Amino acid sequence: MSDATPSPRPSAAPVAASPGHGAGDPLAPLPEAPPGRYRHYKGGEYEVRGVVRHSETLEPLVLYQPRYGDSGLWVRPYDMFFGTVEVDGRAVPRFARIGD
Repeated sequence: MSDATPSPRPSAAPVAASPGHGAGDPLAPLPEAPPGRYRHYKGGEYEVRGVVRHSETLEPLVLYQPRYGDSGLWVRPYDMFFGTVEVDGRAVPRFARIGD
């Protein structure tokens, strides 16, 4: 029997450092997303918690939670969250802010 402590995660290939970001390098500020309630263009309501950063790519992600069911927290790329989609031939916001 070995006295070695098991690894807290399975073995994996080495992970590369974030592109262009070394220890102590300043990070660019995150874009703003006012916390509050948003409606998806398909009708669901969501609570935006804020903007976070992807640990590997440094991409800004919107952290949000559905206001229905119990499906936990989700992230979506910032540009996609605040982008537009085409509905009946016209561009509409993917998510529209509806309140605090």
